Amino acid sequence: MMITFILPLIAVVLLTLPLVKVFTTKLEKRSVKMRLATHVAGFFGAIALTLCLTMTPAFASEATVSPIAGTVAQGMGFLAAALATGMSALGAGIAVAAAAPAAIGAFSENENNFGKALIFVALGEGVAIYGLLISILIVNAL
Repeated sequence: MMITFILPLIAVVLLTLPLVKVFTTKLEKRSVKMRLATHVAGFFGAIALTLCLTMTPAFASEATVSPIAGTVAQGMGFLAAALATGMSALGAGIAVAAAAPAAIGAFSENENNFGKALIFVALGEGVAIYGLLISILIVNAL
């Protein structure tokens, strides 16, 4: 039981280790790019390793099968719901990051622009809500 907690903890530490020095000290641009590339490669390597280990029957035994065992299509549906929420939140963050400073600038020049500027910031947030709605519909269809 303890190994199910320790192994993911070790994986998270190993995946975040290359980026610790990036945020704590001042590094050269090339060193930062190498550490970021190492981090991305390690992340996708861990995902590939996880997928390979879960699909091999050698690691699955009768005692370790969970009672909530579903089909591959169900798993892909949950993955689609997670991606719909995550990517829409990422897009909303990018939209708000672009709209909010412009709204603040417009408001600082003329106080009458507050309502118009706030609408554009709220439209960016709407993208995340739509993604969440789509993911709820996907999960309900499973």
